[in-house]
Amino acid sequence: MTVTRFAPSPTGYLHVGNLRTALFNWLIARKAGGTFILRLDDTDPERSKPEYADAIKEDLEWLGLTWDRVETQSSRLDRYAAAADALREKDRFYECFETPTELDLKRKKQLNMGKPPVYDRAALALSKEEKAAFRAERSGHWRFLLNHARIEWTDGILGDTSIDAASVSDPVLIRGDGQVLYTLASVVDDTEMGITDVVRGSDHVTNTATQIQIIEALGGSVPSFAHHSLLTGPQGEALSKRLGTLALRDLRARGVEPLALLSLMARLGSSDPVELRSSHQELIDGFELTHFGAAPTKFDADDLWPLTARYLHGLPFDAVADQIASIGVPVEVAERFWTVIRDNIGTRSELADWWQVLAEGAEPLVAEDDAEFVRTAMAMLPALPFDETTWAKWTAEVKNATGRKGKGLFMPLRKALTGRQRGPEMADFLPLMRALPRLHLTQD
Repeated sequence: MTVTRFAPSPTGYLHVGNLRTALFNWLIARKAGGTFILRLDDTDPERSKPEYADAIKEDLEWLGLTWDRVETQSSRLDRYAAAADALREKDRFYECFETPTELDLKRKKQLNMGKPPVYDRAALALSKEEKAAFRAERSGHWRFLLNHARIEWTDGILGDTSIDAASVSDPVLIRGDGQVLYTLASVVDDTEMGITDVVRGSDHVTNTATQIQIIEALGGSVPSFAHHSLLTGPQGEALSKRLGTLALRDLRARGVEPLALLSLMARLGSSDPVELRSSHQELIDGFELTHFGAAPTKFDADDLWPLTARYLHGLPFDAVADQIASIGVPVEVAERFWTVIRDNIGTRSELADWWQVLAEGAEPLVAEDDAEFVRTAMAMLPALPFDETTWAKWTAEVKNATGRKGKGLFMPLRKALTGRQRGPEMADFLPLMRALPRLHLTQD
């Protein structure tokens, strides 16, 4: 059975980069009828916060990316300790004592000599006495001993991929303070949870190479790996500088619709065109991992707004009935209100703005050249309530009285009545009006 996972660290809020990884893994699991696990990488007790874990779940629920179960790495520390012991028994785990400053000096020396900055394995030559002396003054960290061979796999996006293990430092798996790092925890979890497919960003390619050796050392089965491209800004700039404004919670607050966001992210960077989907099943049916490429993928948040508007324009009344009721629209006109307004909103929040215009009257837009015309026209406007014939009859009378026609007739009246240059058909809009605009036209 296909089993995938999304393993965010609860040290901050999810952003669009995280979403890409979550969505791909969710789509793979759902398309195969498999299992999708939400796994919280919370082994860092200082940075991991319950409020971030709750926010991650809230964001995924908002998007409809439901999980089959939740796992927390903080509850599995005994499993990581057992794995570390197993690696020690196989002589694949060794203790090192260099400080960060000492390691940095080593790297700089290697670079000055034209050599790759790879850990020199000096700790392997330490005697028992030397190790004891180091332990008396500092805590040691633990590295996995890589076999210096070429690590190869067929990547689901990148194709045939290989890395020479000799070009990579033996990875630190446990820090000096005892904290288990991502590389070990992820391998143990993937192995013991039966993860079959791992999709993540291309910045993890080197991690994948080292993790393959760790999985094999622990006797596990290597899952299928795929590495999607990283997102950039619309001009190709690093997106990391803008992620604070691209948190999912912020996009939600600004009115982005979940399926608009998912529709974009499910195709962005692939050979398939972005198409608005009206359901999660459509997303699942149309997803093909092999259609994605390795080139950096440009993300522009502005692309979300036309998709959001199109999604809203296609919604039936039942999908928005509760929200329309919550802004005070009477039940007897609620469905008609939606029918008239829906093609003129970009986000749901604009529903309240339109109802305010209808219920309380607009702050009119009147150009100086149109002031006399609008004053004359408003004097001819019949009393409330209006009906479906009001607009046609009124504008015909105004035309006869003023000689205005076409855009010069209709646009000033729309702006005076709604306070906007664009909006619904006025013949449909007027019957919903509960109040006239707040005109402040004075005679010169």
